Amino acid sequence: MNEQILTAIEQYETIIVHRHVRPDPDAYGSQGGLVAILQESYPEKKVYAVGQEEPTLHYMRRLDVIEDVVYTGALVIVCDTANEERICDRRYSLGDKLIKIDHHPNEDPYGDLLWVDTTASSCSEMIYEFYLKGKDRGLKMNDDAARLLFAGIVGDTGRFLFPSSTEKTFTYAGELIHYNFNRTELFDRMYELDPKIIKLNGYILQNFELQSNGVASVMLTKDLLKEYDARPAEASLLVSTLGDVKGIKAWVFFIEEDDQIRVRLRSKGPIINGVARKFNGGGHPLASGASIYSWDEVEHVLKELAEVCENDSK
Repeated sequence: MNEQILTAIEQYETIIVHRHVRPDPDAYGSQGGLVAILQESYPEKKVYAVGQEEPTLHYMRRLDVIEDVVYTGALVIVCDTANEERICDRRYSLGDKLIKIDHHPNEDPYGDLLWVDTTASSCSEMIYEFYLKGKDRGLKMNDDAARLLFAGIVGDTGRFLFPSSTEKTFTYAGELIHYNFNRTELFDRMYELDPKIIKLNGYILQNFELQSNGVASVMLTKDLLKEYDARPAEASLLVSTLGDVKGIKAWVFFIEEDDQIRVRLRSKGPIINGVARKFNGGGHPLASGASIYSWDEVEHVLKELAEVCENDSK
C-alpha cells in the first residue's frame, strides 16, 4: 500500500492534505509532516494543508487557504480521520482521487486507497514509516517535518506513557530527534496552559465524581466554561487530568457546545470505543469520543461505561 500511495503521489501535480475536525497534535503533525515531506521531495508540485485552524495549535503550523478550483484533478489525502463525516473541510470529495491514512479502527473504509494500521501509536508514526519506505524513491525529510511528526507522536502517546507506545514508536522518535528542532521549546508549547485553564483544571479536580465501579465523570456546561472564559477545545485538553486518580478504571468528560455535548472517553484498561459507537462516535480502544444532544443522555453513557468496567473485572 505504501508503494501504491507513493505512485499516486508521483502521478499528481497538485496534492491536498486534510485531517479531522477539532484537531489534536497528531492530526496537525501527520498532516503537516506529510506536506513538509512532499514539499521537500517534490518542489515542483503544489502541496497544501487545509482545514479550519485550531488556535491552540498555531505553534505547529498554519494552514493554507485555497479556492475550490484547486481541487480539480488533484490528489486528496486524509490523515488521522477514522470516519468520513469527521473530515475537516468538506471539499475533500472534489479531488480526482482520495487516499485515507489512519491508525484508528477501520469502521468507515472510505477512499480509493486505504492504509490503516491500528498497531501504530499515531498517524504521525505512520507518516514517518511512509518516508522510510519511500526514501529510496526520492522522499526527503527536513527539520520541519521531523518536528511536526515528533510532536504528533508525543501527543498521541501521552509523552510515551500510553500502551500504544511500542518499540517501533521509541525507535522512530529516537531517529526524529536527530533533526534540528528545539524539543524543549516544543514540549513547552505543547503542554503550557493559560492560567484560566489551570483554574478550570482545579475545578475538575475538586468536582469530578468517582463511582465504586471505577467510573469517573465530569460535566462542563456552557455556563461553567463561560465562567472560566474557556472554549470547549481548551477544556478538552484537560481530559487526561484524571488519569492519575487511584481506583479509576475509565472516565468521561461531558463538554457542552452550542449544538451538542462532546463526550470524551478515556480508560486504563476496559475497552471503551464500543460505548463511543453507541453515541455517534468512535475511536481507539482506550481513548474515544462521541456526541450526545441532551443532558438527559448522560446517565445512559455512564450506564454503558459502568457495564464495560464491570465486565472487565469478571
